Amino acid sequence: MKERTLTRRDFLKVAGAGAAGATMLGAAGCGSLANSFTQVPEEYLPSGGSRMNVIVVIIDSLRRDHLGVYGNDWIKTPNLDALAGESLRFDRSYPESLPTILARRAIHTGIRTFPFRDWQKWYDEDVNLWGWQPIPRGQVTLAEILLGEGFYNLMVTDTLHQFRPFYDMHRGFHAFDFIRGQERDLFRPQSPASEKKMENTLIGGPSAAHSEEIMHQYYANTVGRRTEEDWFAPQVFTKAAEYLEMAKESQPFFMFVDNYDPHEPWDPPQKYVDLYSDGYDGPEPVTSSSGPSDWLTERQLERMHARYSAEVTMTDHWLGHFLDKAQGLGLLDNTMLILLSDHGHAFGEHGYAGKVAGALYPELTDTIFFMRHPGGKGADQTSDHYASTHDVAPTILGAMGLQPHPQMGGQDLSVVLDGKEPGRRPHFTAGYHDHVWTRDEKYAMFSLYNGSDPHLFDLENDPKMDKNIASSNPDVVKKMFDEYIIKDAGGPLPHY
Repeated sequence: MKERTLTRRDFLKVAGAGAAGATMLGAAGCGSLANSFTQVPEEYLPSGGSRMNVIVVIIDSLRRDHLGVYGNDWIKTPNLDALAGESLRFDRSYPESLPTILARRAIHTGIRTFPFRDWQKWYDEDVNLWGWQPIPRGQVTLAEILLGEGFYNLMVTDTLHQFRPFYDMHRGFHAFDFIRGQERDLFRPQSPASEKKMENTLIGGPSAAHSEEIMHQYYANTVGRRTEEDWFAPQVFTKAAEYLEMAKESQPFFMFVDNYDPHEPWDPPQKYVDLYSDGYDGPEPVTSSSGPSDWLTERQLERMHARYSAEVTMTDHWLGHFLDKAQGLGLLDNTMLILLSDHGHAFGEHGYAGKVAGALYPELTDTIFFMRHPGGKGADQTSDHYASTHDVAPTILGAMGLQPHPQMGGQDLSVVLDGKEPGRRPHFTAGYHDHVWTRDEKYAMFSLYNGSDPHLFDLENDPKMDKNIASSNPDVVKKMFDEYIIKDAGGPLPHY
C-alpha cells in the first residue's frame, strides 16, 4: 500500500499539465479536484445508507499500460493519473467477459455474462459474438435498485450498441442522452463529402470489408465537425457536465457516463496526433481490421498506435473538464466515483491488431478500476484483489450499506476501503466469444472453449506473455481448464 502524497492540482503541476499542458490542450481539465479531497469531516458526509451520490465512468478500450500511473512515460494522461492518486486502484482488473455489450451487461446487473449460456443472436445484422445480447428481462439492474432507493438516475453515452431499445441498457434511468454517430451508427446518410474522406483512409487486412463499412458510415456521421467540442469524447463529458447541474438539485443521484473513445475509429483533432507522431504521409490507419497485423508495415502500426494514444489524451482532457465541473458544484464532497475500462486493444504485440478472441494477451485483457471515496478512504492505495465488471453494482450497494440483489454474483469491493478483504479469489476467469482465459498467482492460460489450442505463460518470468509453455506443461493446462474455467462456468461450456 502507498500513502497519498499528491493532490490532483499538485500532480498536474508536477506533470507539467498545469502550464505547458494547458497551453497546448486548452484550459479545461486542468482545474482543482484536489480542494475536495482534503479530509472531509465525518459529520459532513451523507449518512443513512443510500444518501451518498454515485458516478460511474466507463472509458472504452483503455489499456492499463497507457496511463502514467502504471508507468507509461510517453502518453499524456494527467487527469486520469491525478484521479488515480485520489482513488483505491485495483491492479488486477480484468473483464469477466468482453467486449463492449458483455462488459456493460455485467456492470449494470452485477451478474456474470460468461459462460454465455442460452445465447441468441437478436437480429441478422447484430454483432455475431457469443453472449452479445440485451440484458435479460429477468435480471434486475443497479439503476432499478437505486431507483427504488429514491435516487435520481442519469445516463450519458455514445456507445452506439446501447441505442437499440431492446438492449435495455437504459432501464431504470430517469433521463438518458444518446450521443449519436459513433462508428457504424445509422445516423446520417452518406454523401460525396463523406465519401471523399475514404481516399486517405487505410483499409485492408482480415476484416477489410467490415472496416470499410464502418468508415463509410462514420465519415457520413461526422461531416461538418468544426471545433474540438464536436468530437465524441468532448460531447459525452460536456453533456455529462450539464447533467450535473440537474443532479445537484436532485440528490441523491446516480450518474452513468459511458464514453466510447478511445475505441476506433481514431480520428482526434490533429493537435493530439502531433503529440505522438509526425512526418507520416500515407493513408491513415484509423481502424485495425481485427486479426493478424502482418498486413501493416511497422510505420503504419506506429501511426495507428499514435492515433489511439492521441485519442486517449483527448479523452483524458475532457474527463478533466467533467471532473472540474463536479468539483465546482461541490458534488465530489459527497459522491463516490468509480472509473473503469472494459478491455484494451492490440497494436501489433504478439502479431495481432484489434480485439482478437484467440489473442487474450495483456494488451487486451488488462483494464483499470479506480474507486474514489468522498472521505478519502483508500486514496492512492492499491489492491491486488481481482476486480471485474460484475463487481461494480454490488460494490456501489455495499458502499451505501445496502445488500446486493440475490442474483448478483459479483463482490462488494468497497470493504477494501476499510482495510478488509472481499471473498478470496485465488484465480480469475473470463470469456471472449469462443475462447476462455484464466490466471492465478503464477500462470495465465487461454484456449478455445473446449480446451484445445492452449496457450500457457509463466507470469513470474514472462509477465508480457511472450513464450507459450503449454506443450511442456500439460498438467498445468488441464488443471487450469478443469478446476478454474469449467468449475467457474458450472459445467461444460456451450458452443454455437
